[in-house]
Amino acid sequence: MKGWFALAGLALLAGCAGQQAPSDDWTRWVCDSQAEVLWRFADASRESVDLRLGGGDIVHRLKQEPAGSGALYSDGNLAFHTKGDEGLVYWVATDDLIGRGCKAP
Repeated sequence: MKGWFALAGLALLAGCAGQQAPSDDWTRWVCDSQAEVLWRFADASRESVDLRLGGGDIVHRLKQEPAGSGALYSDGNLAFHTKGDEGLVYWVATDDLIGRGCKAP
């Protein structure tokens, strides 16, 4: 019976090994407005991004959306558009710009 539990545990671990949790390493960018943006890829496929504004505790999970150029991530409320090594962040509903020219300090 112990052997069966050990085998079941190994199978469970093997199934979880393919899933990659977000790293604790956040990329810090500062925008022209002096807004601070902390972000990281939320999955290995880079189809979603975790984003925090101003070093706050609220983490926004943004999903990749079609973009004319660069990469656009949004949750319907907040948008993060990157191109190369810089980007911009804005509120979707009001189209209020949080910051442009966001990049590593």
